[in-house]
Amino acid sequence: MKIKLLIFFSVFLLLKANAQNSITGRITDAGTHEALPGVNIIINDLSLGTVSNNNGQYQIIKIPNGQFFVTFSFVGYEDQTKKVDFQGDKITIDIKLKPMVIQGQEVVITGSFTGTQHENAVRISTLETRDITQITQPSFMASLEEVPGVSMISKGPGVGTPVIRGLSLSNVLVLNKGIPMANFQFSEDHPYLIDGLGIGRVEIIKGPASLMYGSGAVGGVINLVAEPTAREGSIMGAASMKFFSNTLGTISNVEIKGNHKGFVWGAGTEINSNKDFIQGGGATAFNTRFNTHSVKLNAGLIKKIGSFRIFYDYNRSKLGMAVPPALALVTENGRKNNVWYQDLTDQLLISKNKIFLGNFKLDANFSCQNNNRKLQSSSLTPVKELVNMRLKTFTYRIKGVYHFSESTKAFLGIQGMSQTNRNGKAPQHVIPDANLNDFSVFSMGRHSFGSLAILEAGIRYDYRMIIVPEHYAGINNGTLMPRLARKFVNVSASIGTTIHFNENMLLRFNLASAFRSPNIAELTQNGMHGNRYETGDANLKNQQNIEADLGFHIHTTYTTFEISAFYNYIDNYIFLSPTAGAISDGTKIYRYKQTPSHLLGGEVGIHVHPASADWLHLKANYAYIYAKKNSGGYLPLIPANKLHFEVMLRENKWKTLRTSFFKIACDYVFAQNHAAEFETTTPAYFLLNAGIGTDLKVKNQVFSFSLMATNLLNKQYMDHLSTLKDVGIYNMGRNISLNIRIPFGVKN
Repeated sequence: MKIKLLIFFSVFLLLKANAQNSITGRITDAGTHEALPGVNIIINDLSLGTVSNNNGQYQIIKIPNGQFFVTFSFVGYEDQTKKVDFQGDKITIDIKLKPMVIQGQEVVITGSFTGTQHENAVRISTLETRDITQITQPSFMASLEEVPGVSMISKGPGVGTPVIRGLSLSNVLVLNKGIPMANFQFSEDHPYLIDGLGIGRVEIIKGPASLMYGSGAVGGVINLVAEPTAREGSIMGAASMKFFSNTLGTISNVEIKGNHKGFVWGAGTEINSNKDFIQGGGATAFNTRFNTHSVKLNAGLIKKIGSFRIFYDYNRSKLGMAVPPALALVTENGRKNNVWYQDLTDQLLISKNKIFLGNFKLDANFSCQNNNRKLQSSSLTPVKELVNMRLKTFTYRIKGVYHFSESTKAFLGIQGMSQTNRNGKAPQHVIPDANLNDFSVFSMGRHSFGSLAILEAGIRYDYRMIIVPEHYAGINNGTLMPRLARKFVNVSASIGTTIHFNENMLLRFNLASAFRSPNIAELTQNGMHGNRYETGDANLKNQQNIEADLGFHIHTTYTTFEISAFYNYIDNYIFLSPTAGAISDGTKIYRYKQTPSHLLGGEVGIHVHPASADWLHLKANYAYIYAKKNSGGYLPLIPANKLHFEVMLRENKWKTLRTSFFKIACDYVFAQNHAAEFETTTPAYFLLNAGIGTDLKVKNQVFSFSLMATNLLNKQYMDHLSTLKDVGIYNMGRNISLNIRIPFGVKN
């Protein structure tokens, strides 16, 4: 019924559309005045865009009424962003792009309001399309570690869970096109089922974002933003192939999309297949193989009244598990998953709608997600399929934004979720059957004091109800657990400012509270989960935090420097801790507990491009984190401090080659001696990485190539966040990846 309502609402809005605004112009090199073909022009809030032709000319039609940021970007040149007010006009904007020295501010959509980086009270880190296509690891999630302050809890290359400034699992919210992912993310064994197919960029908020997105955004938000639509009147696509030497893995995908008179559509598919990875030093990490495939479809209309789009994502993953029973059975490196693997299926249907009425904009987003998680063991166990859980989630988020003036705007919104978990016939119920319902109301305002400062503040109210029927759990499901009915109410708020000393220097300060309610596992769990026997606590309280963030940014023609610091106090921090007890076979019992805790740290980064060497780029950054319980002892799953250096040589144009580069980078990861109760300390290690790439243009066809290498020295090491430490498996050794991407046009 919910899916029918979602589709009906979307189709109803699609039928409401009519004629449009347009923008045209010509793009040239600011120095030579030559036309620039192939420049990307994007209206960020709509994912609507085009590419300039051989004469540098461009046109975008079917633009709704309203005020939008239009970004002009071309590899090797500085981005330009124009704020344009469309009110039934045909607008002409000619652009002169300057060769890029240091990239300036970009437009982001994940913050409180769509706008440029310098307008946000919180810095939003980004990974662009080119960063995503040049990933050096078989898993898309691993590419997020390129951002300082972001780490990954890994169980081999196929299973990764993001960590933002020391917080992870249910404390970090992952959004797919603005929709919260529901992937049983209470455990490091449960990865998000996402890939890079159809993703245009990734935006990351490091810090509390509950006011915008609700429970789970205590540590931050990762938003996977959809790629722009095809330009008007065209059908275009791309095919790509990635090969990984370490896993003998391949990622193959093909995408195609079109745009005809405002009707936009797209389709794509990807297959990712990998053998067991090879550790540093040469040993095989048996049963870490994984195989995934995905399909993505979308369609919609972009008309004068607004934008109305529907997305469907399908992902099927089989992820090998390097657990003791599997290591006793798997003794040869292979690709096919036969024993001890997770069999995961995720389907996501999204309806994203924007309506523009003068100074008022309405965002109405709806989604249905069906996540099926199975655990397959082997023929040696009484039942091969040990776990079969199905999580169904319906969400909605409706937000109205009103521009009172050029300097003042505000929004008011409501958000809700209805979620059910049901267990199949498999014997192990990691979490019981349960129902969860959320409702929230939130508001925020922003005021600009000319070019001097920006102030924004907001407040949010959340209500959550969790009901778990009476059920059997424990060893052989022999313990009758009572019915659980808990409601959680919370108020969160934030206030922040950005002070501009001049065009190149600014200071950000943000003070925000965030929360998350205990999840169903933390309240009810009672049984084996991986190698541990875990028990929940039905009396857990809301986890509430307050965090202060301070950031300083300098941007000159040849240098960018950023430094940020934070202090995060968390009341009732929820964590898993070993107890003195054990079950009959000696397996230790772990229990969810909570205690006041605090985290502090920050990041510093510099990018230098010497004026006398326009082909040279020097980068360095450092991320520091310290996390401890107020009562003593350290928090679990805290990454080690990390220092990164990079030297890149880049030539924008040489004969038939475009945007050629060579880079060499090194990471020094410090020893992590602040281990939690059930963790071991981790020694420091050094990694050397390198890469080379270019775009080759043959007539009007562009071919993109890159050859990337990680852990060139084949260092044998263990990352502190690798859960394979428990079974003595080191991280991946030397890996060389070859990336090839071929864009194509069917109709122009």
